[in-house]
Amino acid sequence: MKKRILFTFAAAFSAYAATGMLAQNIISKESTQTVIIKNNGKTAETDFPVALKINNAKIKGITVWDGKKEVPSQCDDLDRNGTIDELAFVTNLKPGETKTFILKTSSVKLPDNRYKARVYAELLMKNDDKSISKVTEASSPTGDLYNKLHHHGPAFESELMAYRIYFDQKQTIDLYGKYKKQLEVEESQWYPTDAQLAKGFGDDILKVGGSVGIGTLKGWDGNRAIHITPVSNRQALVLATGPVRTVVEMNVTDWEYQNRKIDLKSRYILYAGHRDAEVYNTITKGDAKDLIFCTGVQKMPVDTMKTDNKNWVAMWGTDFPVNDTIKYGKQTVGLAVDIPSQYIVKTAKDKVNYLFLLKTDANNQINYRMTVYAQKETFGVKTAPAFFNAIKRWNESLQKPQVIIKLK
Repeated sequence: MKKRILFTFAAAFSAYAATGMLAQNIISKESTQTVIIKNNGKTAETDFPVALKINNAKIKGITVWDGKKEVPSQCDDLDRNGTIDELAFVTNLKPGETKTFILKTSSVKLPDNRYKARVYAELLMKNDDKSISKVTEASSPTGDLYNKLHHHGPAFESELMAYRIYFDQKQTIDLYGKYKKQLEVEESQWYPTDAQLAKGFGDDILKVGGSVGIGTLKGWDGNRAIHITPVSNRQALVLATGPVRTVVEMNVTDWEYQNRKIDLKSRYILYAGHRDAEVYNTITKGDAKDLIFCTGVQKMPVDTMKTDNKNWVAMWGTDFPVNDTIKYGKQTVGLAVDIPSQYIVKTAKDKVNYLFLLKTDANNQINYRMTVYAQKETFGVKTAPAFFNAIKRWNESLQKPQVIIKLK
């Protein structure tokens, strides 16, 4: 996944990239802004994600234009204070191509469903009458709503891959792989029927057990990864459901870890056209100095692991994804995480995981990317060598972004 470029809309409109501030302009209640995006690389960029941070409460809607063609986008209220915080869209770029986009702001809220959705997210609560209700928030002082929530926690997907997060002490990320490029979770609700399977729907591809699954931040006791418990409250939030990206959070309060109490916010962002997701972990309260955390990928009964010992660890393996081994066969998957070196202490492993040990940065954050391939995909890789080559290319794109964005 390419590095997301973050701008800022405010009373002053500021553009930021990985190298710092590029430009600054004034924006009023209703105005336009030109954004120039150039691909300096030698490879095409497909569905390159762009995010625009908005700090002007007067702005109620924004549209993105490529000439006379409107580009699908979305405005997200990520802190749930009633004003939009970010605009997101994706774009394709040929090698060496430059595109110019016009951003038009409005004082009127725009319909959320004006574009075809390419991503989806949901959180489903089981009711006493056995019906299911769609909600955007769930919390529990016991830290466990595993059995109260359908598919056991929030789920989110792109056309390529679906993820879910268990609402219990594990908070482990589980996976739903696909045969075809399509959205399925709203219809299948993670558990496809026989009729849906016959139509080519995907299904669960991983048995996570007590592992990190893929990319789950865990504690470290010196010998093994440990779960996020005890806590005084656990919360799941669906902050954005599309059409361009999903944003889902898991928050814990008073995690008693290494004789301290800390609050942890884990945010997951998945863009249209992407199988890989962004993971942002922040210690929002408490002292995280010198604390060691971990993440990585789980082991499987038959697997091959590779790592560059600097940024990424990856595993290609095969196992039954569910306990029913009669109806469901084994699945072969590739899992990988890519972590900036500033967070990494060293590599490690335990009985069920291949890991990196991690520390927070100066902002009390640990941020990284995770990605998945399922062998059954009609559009993905089929072999371990092809998978590991794809992970190497993915790492290179993250370490050396080639896209330059300027405001004019």
